[in-house]
Amino acid sequence: MTQTVDLPLPSERASETRLVGGVCFAHFVSHYYIMLLAPLFLIIREDYGVSYTELGLALTVSNVVSTVFQTPAGFLVDRMSARVVLIAGLLLGAGGLAVAGLVNSFWVFVAMFGVVGLGNTAYHPADYALLSQHVPAERAGRVFSFHTFAGMLGNAAAPASLVYLHSIMGWRGAFVAAAALGLIAAIILVVQGEPQTAPGRAALARKAEAQDSASDGWRLLTAPPILLSLVFFILLSFCGGGLSNYLIVGLAALHGTPFNVANTALTSLLIMSAVGVLVGGILTGRTSRHSVVAVCGLMVTAIVCTLIGLVDFNALALILLMSAAGFFSGLTMPSRDMIVRSVTPPGAYGRVFGFVSTGFNIAGIVLPLVFGQLLDHGYAREMFFFMAACALLAMLAATITASSR
Repeated sequence: MTQTVDLPLPSERASETRLVGGVCFAHFVSHYYIMLLAPLFLIIREDYGVSYTELGLALTVSNVVSTVFQTPAGFLVDRMSARVVLIAGLLLGAGGLAVAGLVNSFWVFVAMFGVVGLGNTAYHPADYALLSQHVPAERAGRVFSFHTFAGMLGNAAAPASLVYLHSIMGWRGAFVAAAALGLIAAIILVVQGEPQTAPGRAALARKAEAQDSASDGWRLLTAPPILLSLVFFILLSFCGGGLSNYLIVGLAALHGTPFNVANTALTSLLIMSAVGVLVGGILTGRTSRHSVVAVCGLMVTAIVCTLIGLVDFNALALILLMSAAGFFSGLTMPSRDMIVRSVTPPGAYGRVFGFVSTGFNIAGIVLPLVFGQLLDHGYAREMFFFMAACALLAMLAATITASSR
């Protein structure tokens, strides 16, 4: 009896490379869209003559729509082509931004951010489903790190490019140009066509889909490992989002840290986080103990947050500490994705990653309320301790989830 070995053909590897490139570019676009309003906030507010709260409603609507519809989008991904869902998401986001820029109506602007939020629901379930289905396990962690890194590049590219676009064509022209970016990403995925899949993995996927058709898909999402993964994502977002969004104001309130020093510390954190993501991707290919990597990274993050809450460090020490926190928090991200992948049945990547990724949206809604209250009532020190506690709880969630396969 002969045994067939499922080795990747050159054409299959080329198809995989094109797929990863297209998905990473789509993720770049999604994070670019997430950052779209921030650098133009004051300009748009003055143009429409609305309050900060009224304009902030656009972000609230976007987050609420994403939270409500991301899990259903994951089900859609598992039942049809993930590539088609991703293309539809890109076109929805691009169309929403184009209308927001071209139509001179504030309430249309708010409604279009809801459309952008609906388009945003496609990215995580479709991205992770495509990468999980078409990339072998031994390369999945590194590919996940490329995916996360591309999103970080989208965050980094948005502010400067949007301000420049505004300077030459106004904020409405900047929105239309951003819409064109999503259209380009969609066209790339259309031209690529459906990715090739190795025969063995294709058969496994068909078997999983046949089994899934007779099961209650929603019941899977209430399984303890999946619920723990959702909690894991929320806790990580509380910690990472807290550092990214509230580090400068927290340091000023607690230690009176000058703005330029705090901003340099934040920049160091963000840069080293991107570096940590790439290193974390390499680590996932060299160890299967992803929870150990996540625990180590989160432990350093918890220690740094605690030290910042206790000690008023000089500028150099503060920058070095935040660089360490950024590197080790970035290190956990590919392992985070691999932990979720390890507890997800084949054929269910869309709904599971769609469901657990709502943790980002939930944290985005709750985070300003919690941190705003802490700062308003003079509890800046406790804010850093809260982030440290979230990192410690995330360690526990990661450990339990990884042992629940």
